[in-house]
Amino acid sequence: MLKRSFYTRSDVLQISKDLLGKVLVTSFAGQRTSGIITETEAYRAPDDTACHAWNNLRTKRTEIMFSEGGKAYVYLCYGIHHLFNVVTAQKDQAHVVLIRAIQPLDHPETMMQRRGIMQLKPQLTAGPGVMSTALGIRIAHNGVDLCDPKSPIWIEDRGIKLALKNINQGPRVGIGSSGESADWPWRFWMADSKWVSKWKK
Repeated sequence: MLKRSFYTRSDVLQISKDLLGKVLVTSFAGQRTSGIITETEAYRAPDDTACHAWNNLRTKRTEIMFSEGGKAYVYLCYGIHHLFNVVTAQKDQAHVVLIRAIQPLDHPETMMQRRGIMQLKPQLTAGPGVMSTALGIRIAHNGVDLCDPKSPIWIEDRGIKLALKNINQGPRVGIGSSGESADWPWRFWMADSKWVSKWKK
């Protein structure tokens, strides 16, 4: 399990890169599932106009983003997709990393059952909404402490190391109307992985 100090660093872009190759794990009702993180996106208040907490906006939804790093920020997109983010930085700095995709590791059959998919293929977990469904993550898990030994969600380091040349980066997805930061290259993904959302370029 990653320690608090991993998350409380101030550079959300570096954390987004460092999360690639780490393993996201869930354990619900005795069912453990996991996957290697293959794609991330960084969001940073107050200057990032694509961030929910842009200009340090504090609302009932965004308040968790101002917590000390290591908490889960889960929100509904279009009222359907449960998107899982990792809160980073120190308290009162609203920095988060959206986990966009994983490569299944432990118990992919459980993930396929949750998704209603009969075949192990990238569509299972390549994309933030389908990834959360496959792992059993819901909006009810908003605020979960990823560093708590009793947490049902956590991230592990299993020794997978990536060279900088094996990390691609480009614009984030679905934020075209967010103004000047829409084209910032704050999405990162494993260059040689097929377990990445369709927005590879």
